[in-house]
Amino acid sequence: MNVFGVDIGGSGIKGAPVDLERGALTEERHKVLTPQPATPDGVAGCVAEVVEHFGWTGPVGVTFPGVVTGSTVRTAANVDKSWIGVDVGTLIGARLGGLPVTVLNDADAAGIAEMTFGAGRGRKGTVIMLTLGTGIGSAVFVDGRLVPNTELGHLELKGHDAETRASTKAKEDEDLSWHHWATRRVRKYLAHVEMLFSPELFIIGGGVSRKADKFLPLIEGIRAEIVPAELQNNAGIVGAGMAAGAQ
Repeated sequence: MNVFGVDIGGSGIKGAPVDLERGALTEERHKVLTPQPATPDGVAGCVAEVVEHFGWTGPVGVTFPGVVTGSTVRTAANVDKSWIGVDVGTLIGARLGGLPVTVLNDADAAGIAEMTFGAGRGRKGTVIMLTLGTGIGSAVFVDGRLVPNTELGHLELKGHDAETRASTKAKEDEDLSWHHWATRRVRKYLAHVEMLFSPELFIIGGGVSRKADKFLPLIEGIRAEIVPAELQNNAGIVGAGMAAGAQ
């Protein structure tokens, strides 16, 4: 069965048809830049552009970078604050001519995909997926069951939102070396999360997971196993597709 997944990020919006049996994209993904400001109308138009690029007419799953209950946005840290209170499914469904739309948190989607088809497959105990990008997303699983909308990127770290210190954007904005970012920022963040949750496994996702060899070996002093996401930056698209398929 094929469905369609769209991953809305702070810097890019990407999507593709998803094969639910293999947990893989059936075509090369199409990506557009997230509009600035990232208002509901602007983002909905970009999502429609991505879906229409493939001529898709079936169910669509959409991720959102914030807390989502039902399909309503509750927080919007890395997109325009006017999203708060918006029903994403209704908004995007209308732009797609009434196609059925399922919405979930972006990191939760990536985590669901990794737990089913990737690095978390078959793992019990507490597993935490962290997506490092414009911000830091999180997905927490206990014996394979998702605890939704955890948003651990907003934990306080040295008086700051953790994602302003340890995200990929922070590395780029401050021109940090891989060593400094890994050992002084990411390691301290992981140690803080580990102190709170004692996971058996950290899965590190987001676009930077493609370069895991540049920073993961530098991180020491964490008891949990740390591995890169196997689906890399396609995990959100696959997870969005899985959510649509489940509906």
